[in-house]
Order: sequence, then C-alpha cells, then structure tokens
Amino acid sequence: MILISACLCGINCKYDGGNNINEKALKLLREGKAILVCPEQLGGQSTPRAPHEIQNSTGADVLDGKGVILGPEGDDATQEFLKGAYETLKIAKEVGANVAILKARSPSCGFGRIYDGSFTGNKKDGNGVTAELLSRHGIKIFTEENIDEFLEEYEAYSGK
Repeated sequence: MILISACLCGINCKYDGGNNINEKALKLLREGKAILVCPEQLGGQSTPRAPHEIQNSTGADVLDGKGVILGPEGDDATQEFLKGAYETLKIAKEVGANVAILKARSPSCGFGRIYDGSFTGNKKDGNGVTAELLSRHGIKIFTEENIDEFLEEYEAYSGK
C-alpha cells in the first residue's frame, strides 16, 4: 500500500482550505493502491489554518526536540505536527506501506526541500516532520515533484 498526502488527491485539507490535486496520485487512489493521510489534520489542526514553517531547523531537528514549527504570528504548532507525524506512522505500519507520496515543501510532508521559516517562499534543504519520521522507519518518500520516478520504479517492479 502507498501512503499519499490527501491534498494531492483533491481532499480540501490544505492550510488554506484548498487542495493540491495531482492526477497521477489520484489515479493510484482510484486503482486501490493508496491510502490518504493528512498529518496536519491527524495532529488536530483545523482546516483552514494559518500556514506554518519549521524555524531555523528541519524536521529532523523537530523530531529530536531541537526545533519548532511556528505560524506567521508566532503560534507554536510543534506538538500538533509531531502528533500528526506519529499518527501517520501508525497508519503506515497498519497498512504495510513502504512508500509514501507526500506534498513537496510542506513542514509536515516536504522531502529534500522545505520552506525556510521566513514565510517568503524561500526554501532550504531538509525534510518535513512526517517525511523525516517515515523515512527513519524505512518508508521511501516521493513527492508530487518526482512522482514520475516513483511510477517508473513501480511499473518496473510490478511488471507492468
């Protein structure tokens, strides 16, 4: 089973109440190959909500107790993000997921590059909290930005 960020399949769980629909991700869901997760909602955050970014660190630092996730007004949502990451991991284990396709740049789901904490659209190297936690548990992470790479690997593996 593949975990996919719910926003990528048209679920309106993005911070602003919208979604980030990706037809390739949605096709995997329609084929019964995926289960949807929204770590931010799983962590108890509402939709819509203020955007949040990891401040002066990365998801790895947050998991290690050395970083925080703040909104533009300074509200600390670190605990909600951590709860959502661990709830997502529980789901991954329950369904036997070994791959996840997550929302790029998100403080939860970003992988490789995330927003830098300045709320200016700038990016930095690092992972979101959920992506980091899943990766630490052996789940291979992709984003919508490299979903074609995943699909090529998947087709080669499954013989399609």
